[in-house]
Amino acid sequence: MRALRLREWKSEPALVEVPDPTPGPGQVVVRIGGAGACHSDLHLMDEFEPGTMPWNPPFTLGHENAGWVHALGDGVTGLSVGQPVAVFGAWGCGTCARCRLGIDPYCENPSAAPVPSGGGGLGLDGGMAEFELVPDARHVVPLPEGLDPAQAAPLTDAGLTPYHAVRRSWPKLPPGSTAVVIGVGGLGHVGVQILKATTAARVIAVDTRAEALRLAEECGADRTVTSGPTAAEEIRDATGGRGADVVLDFVGADSTLALGVAAARTVGDLTIVGIGGGTVGVSFFSVPYEVSIATTYWGSRPELVEVLDLGARGLVRPSITTFALDDALDAYRQMRDGTLEGRAVIVP
Repeated sequence: MRALRLREWKSEPALVEVPDPTPGPGQVVVRIGGAGACHSDLHLMDEFEPGTMPWNPPFTLGHENAGWVHALGDGVTGLSVGQPVAVFGAWGCGTCARCRLGIDPYCENPSAAPVPSGGGGLGLDGGMAEFELVPDARHVVPLPEGLDPAQAAPLTDAGLTPYHAVRRSWPKLPPGSTAVVIGVGGLGHVGVQILKATTAARVIAVDTRAEALRLAEECGADRTVTSGPTAAEEIRDATGGRGADVVLDFVGADSTLALGVAAARTVGDLTIVGIGGGTVGVSFFSVPYEVSIATTYWGSRPELVEVLDLGARGLVRPSITTFALDDALDAYRQMRDGTLEGRAVIVP
């Protein structure tokens, strides 16, 4: 089969021929119907080097995957060949307390995982190929009726990651509250939809790009603000001077984190989802009282089931642009130069 493989750090991936995978006991081979291209893949290509991660190339890219069951290993039950499925992308040890709850991204025994702190497309072969080998059937989640694999694929990360970030702040998002989404890109525009689908909060979207703010409005944002020196003041004016109960930063740069602190309400949440490399200083007087600052990584397997349900009901629908496997490198080039519309999905 053909696969888009990262062969070494700081290099472009290449489309090459590799053997078709064969499932061992407890494993599943998925025929890929859609593989999302994530901005974090660009970090693998452009920035990472030996020692950055506990794993190294070569491996097939693609950690947002959905398709159909192609083959089952011995002992696998509850799945059938041809069944549409999504792949939960974080592959932990399966036995620690976190993994038993389905929170594999926070596995506490990564040395016993298939690859430490990674998964398909992150240290092991992912879904930018005709088939993907999933090392444990528990990572294969049946798709609800009416959800196409190409549409489901980005929900496994671009949907799951913002869903987890929003879900943890549900108690702070009752009627009358305000949530701010900073960065309306591949994850941020889905975050706006999730907020509108699962909370009663008013949603303010912030971005530097006019087209991103238009997308935010299409996704249901109640107000948009252009990122800049007056953004925090505009958010405070829109909230009667109180600030935002929840700020979700899908960029994570110094400037956006500073905006998050300036716009946050007392007893609010500032959740850092983007890996822009920024930092925020915390001291007694530097942030509003009782503001909780947290980072999140991906989400849990039970949360993925919930996200897929929202997707099947049309409440959360990522804006996608599809590419053939032959054109996968073009998808990454568009992502790199900022011309990509929505989330790129590779359809082998």
